[in-house]
Amino acid sequence: MRRIIKIAKAELFTLFYSPIAWMILVVFAFQTGMTFAELMQGVVRAQESGFGNMFITANTYGSQFGLFTKVQTYLYLYMPLLTMGLMSRELSSGSIKLLYSSPVTSTQIILGKFAAMMGFSLLLLSLLVLYVIIGGCTIQHFDWPNAIAGLLALYLLMCAYSAIGLFMSSLTSYQVVAALGTLVLLAALSYMNKVGQDIGFVRDITYWLCIAGRCTEMINGLINSEDVLYFIIVVTMFLWLSIQKLQSNRTHASFSVVWGKYSAIVVGAMLLGYITSRPMIMAYYDTTATKRNTLTPKSQEVMSKLEGGLTITTYVNLLDREYYHAIPEKVNEDLERFKQYVRFKPETKMKYVYYYDKPSNNSWVDSKFPNKTLAEQAKGVAELRDLDPDLFISPQELKKTIDLTDEGNTFVRLVERENGQKAFLRIYDDFMKFPGEAEVTSVFKRMVMKLPRIAFFEGHGERKIDGDRIKDYTMFSSAKTFRYALTNQGCDVETLDLSGNKQIPKEVDIVVIADMKEQMDPAERRKLDEYIAKGGNLVIALEPNSPVMDSLISQFGVKTVPGQLVQPKEDVPANVVLCRPTREALDQNEHWDQIYSRRFFVGMTSATGLYQSADMGFKIDPLLRTDTIKLYSSKDTFPTWNEKETIDFVNDSPRVNNTVGESIGAYVTALGASRKVGNKEQRIVILGDADCISNGGMRPQTRRFPTSNFSMIPAMFNWLSYGNVPVDVRRPPSKDNEIALTKGGAKNIRYTLMWVIPGIVLLASSILLIRRKRK
Repeated sequence: MRRIIKIAKAELFTLFYSPIAWMILVVFAFQTGMTFAELMQGVVRAQESGFGNMFITANTYGSQFGLFTKVQTYLYLYMPLLTMGLMSRELSSGSIKLLYSSPVTSTQIILGKFAAMMGFSLLLLSLLVLYVIIGGCTIQHFDWPNAIAGLLALYLLMCAYSAIGLFMSSLTSYQVVAALGTLVLLAALSYMNKVGQDIGFVRDITYWLCIAGRCTEMINGLINSEDVLYFIIVVTMFLWLSIQKLQSNRTHASFSVVWGKYSAIVVGAMLLGYITSRPMIMAYYDTTATKRNTLTPKSQEVMSKLEGGLTITTYVNLLDREYYHAIPEKVNEDLERFKQYVRFKPETKMKYVYYYDKPSNNSWVDSKFPNKTLAEQAKGVAELRDLDPDLFISPQELKKTIDLTDEGNTFVRLVERENGQKAFLRIYDDFMKFPGEAEVTSVFKRMVMKLPRIAFFEGHGERKIDGDRIKDYTMFSSAKTFRYALTNQGCDVETLDLSGNKQIPKEVDIVVIADMKEQMDPAERRKLDEYIAKGGNLVIALEPNSPVMDSLISQFGVKTVPGQLVQPKEDVPANVVLCRPTREALDQNEHWDQIYSRRFFVGMTSATGLYQSADMGFKIDPLLRTDTIKLYSSKDTFPTWNEKETIDFVNDSPRVNNTVGESIGAYVTALGASRKVGNKEQRIVILGDADCISNGGMRPQTRRFPTSNFSMIPAMFNWLSYGNVPVDVRRPPSKDNEIALTKGGAKNIRYTLMWVIPGIVLLASSILLIRRKRK
């Protein structure tokens, strides 16, 4: 150990007696100081401008544009300049012969050199520690564990780069060649995740070996045993290779022996890497205050109930427009999407099945390959995309195990438990594409507990759940490609026909009656009344001036305001009214707050006001109300009234006419009714506009007024299902939202970090180098 320390000290003295080490310190201090100062100034500007901040620690040090993330991207430029002379200098000057003749082993030489680089890396890290201390002193509720995890990640990365550079330096007596060789090797290691990705076992090895982005999870606060062991294995491998190189020079071993040892070291490291990357032996520690890198407690509870084996099979259709998400070379990237779930159920098996069939979402194939059979189209697409046609099985062969016609032969996953339970997990037609935690957990949740069964009443002109009309309810109920559809949030949806001897199934939890045009016959009404009397939950959506629906809601002590609501605004039809969640709605569940806190509205076209006309034993709470004061900004005030005269809202401009009963006010457009029935609380939602959740009405024509009608769907059904759906994936709010720093203070920090500290380092290096030169 003493000899190792002595060699390390000598190497450090040599480093600091050369201008390269000092130059790197100055440049590193200036570059990181500039980055950190800009980030701090951005935080101060956001706070003083009133926009506010969230997760300041994570956004300053981690995230896509954080300090540690940027350091990770350019650190590789510094280390080769430091390591290029570690052994090349000894080889070119001939001093290596003195080391060989001294009582120092090859292991001691390499470890001493590496220890020197560990020391210099600590010096570089000390600059980053300074920035963390500044953040800790100025950011309220600073997330120290998260920042420390990022420092650990960067230090491990520096050590890995040092070991790689040391190995390259031991191969040549030319320092420039050693530096270039290190850059080439680092580039090769960064590219390894693209090598052999279409070959199963090779894919796992090369993906593990890739060094690019290896620190990202730790920088973001998740310490993973795979990442830590990766750096330990890589450092050990290259140090051992360096030792073997020196040893072979000493002993003049044969070519086959040397390369045999090299191969054994590399293969052994790869084997260890493969083993340590297996989910069954991986360990995690989430350092973040809100545990944002970990499944929420509700999801963890669901996963704990998933006993037995679990298999997720991904079906990839070559002719589907989304095929590229899980082609062989993308498999490892796809597996990352389930990493949080595999963490809590490591025995999960992931399978991929590749096939070709007629997709429902890609007309391009027919236009590109007209008058061709499916097999010919598949072969043409495979050749066009450089894929192996033999990888994809035919539709006939696929249908021996599963028929995906109902899924449109599109990208889909089949989640299957050992006990035979099955469910589909889809991708969606939105910006995010892939299911989030709420959607994935809902699939697992419906396997371990009963989730709501929702029946949509039909037979009297109601809105359909499988229709293409803009007034139908297909999108929010059963559209497989809509993220917020009930079927994708864990619910079972079906139609309800009460004609003849048909009854409401006992398993139905919620009945939806939307814009019924004709009266039910006495037998049907009796069946519905029995369901209501037993405490069944309901959603009733109606339109203005509907005697049929008015008679239905009267039994709950609710009536509609005569006429339809109008709210004249510039460039927006007057009969489009904007509503906000009430305090009662916000107290009901957090989903209403998704609309309120983001300053969004629920837009309703041709809506009617609702009010309680009599006490029928129900507790009535307003859920949505028009705002007659300030709807958009301090300059915009839009009154709302019940219009009785105007019918054409395109060519006519409505005016308030008090003489016919029109009145300006704040009108309730959605309400909740509840009462105790036995041991159960019955819950009913009544909407004054049946169009607001329809295929076309979910995106009302409100122009500059932001609406979020789809957020109302999980809010309603969360209350109606007693919190069972959608899955609660809320996380604690961030606490590090404020910074005790002014613009002047931020400027002073910028000046100090960009000029004072690099200037001090530059001055110290100049004095030291000049004094050494005089000696």
